[in-house]
Amino acid sequence: MSTGIGRLVQKAVDVRDEEVAALIWSCAYFFFVLAAYFVIRPIRDAMGIAGGVDNLAWLFTGTLVGMLLLHPVFTFLVKRYPRPTFVAFIYRFFVLNLVGFYALFQFADADQSVWVARVFFIWTSVFNLFVVSIFWSFMTDVFQPSQGKRLFGFIAVGGTIGALTGSAITGALVAVLGPVTMLLVSAALLETARWASRLLSRHEGALAEVVDEDETATAADQKVLEATDPEERDREVIGGGVLEGIRNVLRSPYLLGIAAFMALFTIVSTFLWFHLMHIVDMVFADDPEGQTRLFAIMEIAVQSMTLVTQLFLTGRILRWLGIGLALAFLPVVSLIGFGILGIAPVLIVVVLFQVFRRAANFAIQRPAREVLYTVLPRTDKWKAKNFNDTFVYRLGDQVGAWSHHGLMVTLGLGLSAVAFTMVPVSILWLFLALWLGKRHREYGDSGPQLVPLKKLAEPERV
Repeated sequence: MSTGIGRLVQKAVDVRDEEVAALIWSCAYFFFVLAAYFVIRPIRDAMGIAGGVDNLAWLFTGTLVGMLLLHPVFTFLVKRYPRPTFVAFIYRFFVLNLVGFYALFQFADADQSVWVARVFFIWTSVFNLFVVSIFWSFMTDVFQPSQGKRLFGFIAVGGTIGALTGSAITGALVAVLGPVTMLLVSAALLETARWASRLLSRHEGALAEVVDEDETATAADQKVLEATDPEERDREVIGGGVLEGIRNVLRSPYLLGIAAFMALFTIVSTFLWFHLMHIVDMVFADDPEGQTRLFAIMEIAVQSMTLVTQLFLTGRILRWLGIGLALAFLPVVSLIGFGILGIAPVLIVVVLFQVFRRAANFAIQRPAREVLYTVLPRTDKWKAKNFNDTFVYRLGDQVGAWSHHGLMVTLGLGLSAVAFTMVPVSILWLFLALWLGKRHREYGDSGPQLVPLKKLAEPERV
């Protein structure tokens, strides 16, 4: 990597000379992953409304079923093949799916298109979590705990620019080319992400050398380095059992806490998303292009706010305030936002709340949440993390979707009353964030010793 680029990057982030190349390739990798998704995200949301707002809860159920089917396949690949093989397999599987949906939309009639749209909504919801989870598992695998605190915020910048680019492409071209053509653009971007992951792997040894020579490295850093040889990690088969990730989550208070944190995050997020869908459906009735334009504009606003925050604040927040306070920021935002939304359930309020909240998630909470995994062994970085990022995430969606549906349809509550139900949930989420930050800080000082629940035997964790 050229010296000029290295100096430019070092002005923005606390990065060592030997880390610059890996940092830039990580940003490029995330750029293409999120660009691929955000090209089709506005299309997914519009198709969700086209399938009927009252059917959205069922679509979330379909997404959970999709996660249940795909997670064992993923863990089998992790068990059987080295990292480059199973990463390439998953990404190319999704690339072929995108091409397949393009063909289906070309040949489906009006009635068939409604069902294809519903399937596409479910598929996109599965696709998003898997490709992003794989990316962050990759990051926790190649970067050590202390590097994650310094660099994950800047790495997220690459994803933010990718999301902004993908949203801008859709916003500019959807009226000209139509939504279906965007699927092929997404497929090309995803294949490019796979190539970026291969190039990143070449710098894994240099990253380990930096930590090994750093006198300020934590006990967690040293334990992770002792567990596996960085030079061999790219060729290693992680092994273990297909259900190992699930077992480890259930046995470990730390991993179970992360799972609960993820579930509360998605419950709150789903409630807000359903509010958004209901209000948009009322305001933009029979105007699907207007809906798509609004969603695209919202994405541009979210990613613009996220980019500014990541460039100037994220790294400082993670280092100065610590992981616990960084994790607590979004629960506080949600607590305040749902209170305001309960008072004024109108379009401008729900749009501003959604934009600000998602920006806070991408810029602050997501990097902080990923740092939680850097102190764990490889099998948990890939298997337990994938279980939390996919199944637990969508399980929270289920609770949020059907609770929202039940409160509005079964009990007949209005949007204001439903919004207020999220206030106590946000408070519980806030306390869990602070507890996880405390546990992570303890592990950074001495290396984690996770105690199993219910006296289940568990090996020492790094």
